[in-house]
Amino acid sequence: MAAIQKAANSVNFTRGVVESFACPADKSEAFLWDAKVPGLGLRAYKAGSVVYLYQARLNGQTVRVRIGSRDAWDIDKARKEARRLQLLVDGGTDPREVREQKDKAREEARIERLRASVTVGEAWQEYVTAHAGEWGEYHRRDHEQAVAPPGLPRKRSKLLTTGGTIYPLLSLRLADLSPAVLAQWLEKGKKERPTKAALGYRLFRAFLRWCEGEDEYRGLASPDSLLTSTVRRKVAPAQAKKDALEREMLKGWFGALRICVEPVTAAYFESILLTGARPGELAELRWKDIDFQWRTMLIRDKVEGTRSIPLTPYLAQRLDALPRRNAFVFSSATSKSGHLSDVHNAHTRAIKWAGLPHVTLHGLRRSFGSLAEWVECPVGIVAQLQGHKPSATAEKHYRVRPMDLLRKWHTAIEGWILEQAGIEQPSAEQATGLRVVV
Repeated sequence: MAAIQKAANSVNFTRGVVESFACPADKSEAFLWDAKVPGLGLRAYKAGSVVYLYQARLNGQTVRVRIGSRDAWDIDKARKEARRLQLLVDGGTDPREVREQKDKAREEARIERLRASVTVGEAWQEYVTAHAGEWGEYHRRDHEQAVAPPGLPRKRSKLLTTGGTIYPLLSLRLADLSPAVLAQWLEKGKKERPTKAALGYRLFRAFLRWCEGEDEYRGLASPDSLLTSTVRRKVAPAQAKKDALEREMLKGWFGALRICVEPVTAAYFESILLTGARPGELAELRWKDIDFQWRTMLIRDKVEGTRSIPLTPYLAQRLDALPRRNAFVFSSATSKSGHLSDVHNAHTRAIKWAGLPHVTLHGLRRSFGSLAEWVECPVGIVAQLQGHKPSATAEKHYRVRPMDLLRKWHTAIEGWILEQAGIEQPSAEQATGLRVVV
């Protein structure tokens, strides 16, 4: 029946016939077939458009392929295309599958061209955006500083900035990265700012690993092929930091904080020393993370996600006395984040006033671990309080310490540090906001 209908609608395509063909008003579509080239037809739609198409039978099924718009194809080209499609059908090949494969190949080629043109800077921005919710403030700031352009005004100097260590790589295409390029980049950075260059290398290494895990960047900058032994040797070796407060320094340090540093910042510094927590973890501590009733603190841990540690008596008093200006315990009325940030200079000022050797904020964290040895606290207890990864199978799988055990040792560490500083540690009953659990 379809063949009879098709034959009835067959005419010799001429320019006039083709241009005058249209869909009747009472139909949604209409067909007209060429009598000269079997399978070639016109399809008119109610909306007004008309296209050339090819139709045939293959393996008992109707095969219909759109050739193109009547306005874009003349009759001779349409007939030529129909004959080509007929050859495919005669050979047992479905023209639709051939077209689909060609379309897929073109799309893959287009994507590959886009992949090959992506710069380090474009991929870096996607990388940072993808991890924005996972990183802490200090880690985010490291990434921002690593790609900062040169020539910007400094906050506390008339000199202009020299630019981030990764900035010189941003304009390069990912596909143009090579071991030679990275080796030259690291060599230059090692001469100018070895520590910053080493940090830049670690950040860039993590970025390359992320790229290799993304479909659109995979294979463009493989870390296995780029980070060769030659490149790695260009990285300045990490120097173990040893700055820390010693026992005889504690009295002067606490005294200097009371004189030189405003109360919220002073409490922040003391909290780092008395908990051994990372500075960034405490800076983002919120009031909802502190349970004064059950004497615990919930720390946002960059390793495990979160960890709970005891809230010791002296620290409880110090924190309970702080102003509740917003959600953060160590709040700031001036910083955009709402909590303390960039307070290193305040600590340096206190250290100088006390006449002590330079100690960084991370050095205060290091001090907690060192000073804990004076009370012979088990190493595993200290590691758990500070949020270090377990270093042995027994620690990973066979040590489950209740909060009361952690509190026993943590309170002892705090008490000993305060004793050396000439400060009396309050009892649990005296500590403001604490409920004594009998």
